[in-house]
Amino acid sequence: MDYETVPAAEFGASLRGLGLNLLVRDVRGYCAMLEAVFGMTAHRVSADFAILRYGMSVFQLHGDGTYHANPYLSYLPEAGPRGAGAELRLYDSDPDAVAAMAEAQGMHILQPPTDKPHGLRECYLICPDGYAWVPSRPL
Repeated sequence: MDYETVPAAEFGASLRGLGLNLLVRDVRGYCAMLEAVFGMTAHRVSADFAILRYGMSVFQLHGDGTYHANPYLSYLPEAGPRGAGAELRLYDSDPDAVAAMAEAQGMHILQPPTDKPHGLRECYLICPDGYAWVPSRPL
């Protein structure tokens, strides 16, 4: 599928399984951060929307304005973090390499790369919208 040209209805109809959509304040800036830190690929980037690829996974970003008619928008804070309680785990990202780039892209290192008893080396990064991104690798 060509993510740059696929019609919205065709893209939507193609989605299966578990989906991820993040509501963010700045779609373009968020794409730039994810591309720089995690090597993701962004498609159809606009002020309102983007399709992101991470390995074989595809997910979406939407700007707040796109939810003007959706009641979910009323749950989002106007200021401060949004993603408390959600962990976005990236099992194919080196936590040491990612942590080295994260702060320069506006992310806060909540926990530096650490070997965990559950068999992963991981770190916790908080993005400006408050989501926890957790790059992980097997020990």
